[in-house]
Amino acid sequence: MSRSQITRGARLTQDDVGRSTASSSTGAGREDDGCTILHVDMDAFYASCELRSRPELRGLPVIVGGDGSRGVVTAATYEARRYGIHSAMPMSRAKRLCPDLVVLPPDFGLYTEVSAGVMAVFRDITPLVEPLSLDEAFLDVAGAVRRVGPPVVIAEQIRARVHDEQGITCTVGVAATKFVAKLASTRAKPDGLLVVPPDRVIAFLHPLPVSQLWGVGEKTEEVLLRLGLRTVGDIAHTPVDTLVRALGPAAGHHLADLSWGRDPRRVEVPEGEKSVGHEETFPRDIDDPEVIRRELLRLSEKVAARLRAQGVAGRTVSIKVRFADFSTITRSRTLRSPTDVAREVYATARELYDALGLQRARLRLVGVRVEGLVDADEAPRQMLLDEPEVGWREAEQAVDRAAARFGRGSVTPARLVAGPGRDDDDHGFGGQPVAPRPR
Repeated sequence: MSRSQITRGARLTQDDVGRSTASSSTGAGREDDGCTILHVDMDAFYASCELRSRPELRGLPVIVGGDGSRGVVTAATYEARRYGIHSAMPMSRAKRLCPDLVVLPPDFGLYTEVSAGVMAVFRDITPLVEPLSLDEAFLDVAGAVRRVGPPVVIAEQIRARVHDEQGITCTVGVAATKFVAKLASTRAKPDGLLVVPPDRVIAFLHPLPVSQLWGVGEKTEEVLLRLGLRTVGDIAHTPVDTLVRALGPAAGHHLADLSWGRDPRRVEVPEGEKSVGHEETFPRDIDDPEVIRRELLRLSEKVAARLRAQGVAGRTVSIKVRFADFSTITRSRTLRSPTDVAREVYATARELYDALGLQRARLRLVGVRVEGLVDADEAPRQMLLDEPEVGWREAEQAVDRAAARFGRGSVTPARLVAGPGRDDDDHGFGGQPVAPRPR
């Protein structure tokens, strides 16, 4: 489905959902009147980000995920999904389902960067944006209608800008409520646009299976099926008291409301991200402290890069350590002033790790997180007496600029570069950053 086509709920039977129509609803009596809630969802987001720089892989079954014995699928292209592959599936099973599978390692820094660009497109349309994850959000465009155009025009503009500016596609559901808008985007995937007008909500909802309702997991679905309730329409025509006896007061009333399209929730703008962190699960348990320290360094680099990309700094650095038996501990330290500098994050993370005295304990996972975020431009900075006026923060900002031009990993701390003659016992950030690698 091209970005100039839409799927319109006002003229659909359930079999028609997901097919495009030739005309868009324009003029008097628009089908999108009152449909000011948009749910925008990127299509196979992680995989789509990777394919931007690997166009030769388009059309192939591609997945993103860890390729070790414990690896799982993080994202899959629609070509891979045709084999029954889905996110969270063990990598070994995915490879059995599709021997020709192309496996790419995840680059969460890249996904965060693309997500920031996508969210900027949304906020250029309306300040009322409620992100649900890196790749989807609700938008309330009521205030943008007079300035930009009707909801369908806004949705088409968003899809075109995301494609042109970020090189990926997205699907948009347009409705009067959050619940219906999200269902609409799900039904229109991939690369589609579905409008569900208020007078077509019931016709759209009632044929759907009960599993489509928010709050219906496997156990709730089992209860509903035992009652003979298979579709949303079945729930709608069941007495509320019956639903309450079977599911409890909260769930019973909740599903009764949703089955009639009642969803009073508004788009809520979050106060802001409270922390930034990364963690890594090793392919096999690790008991080498130097390997752990290198991983803490790599994670600190990623965390600090995200902090700078978001224009924030944090005062508290914490580490997470998970042992081979799955027991987990965390340790944290609050700094004298907020930081977005990888060198400072790593120094604190390493001190926290060394203080644990783990010796050769076998670890399954380590993580680094920075909390207590504030605006970086307003954050007070504690200068040391011997600290140069231009220091590590400026150096890391230069690395950010190099990464934007030459790609991520073009400038890397020497300790993280594998190659002949590298001594794994070299410590810290000492020395100069490695020059950009040819691309």
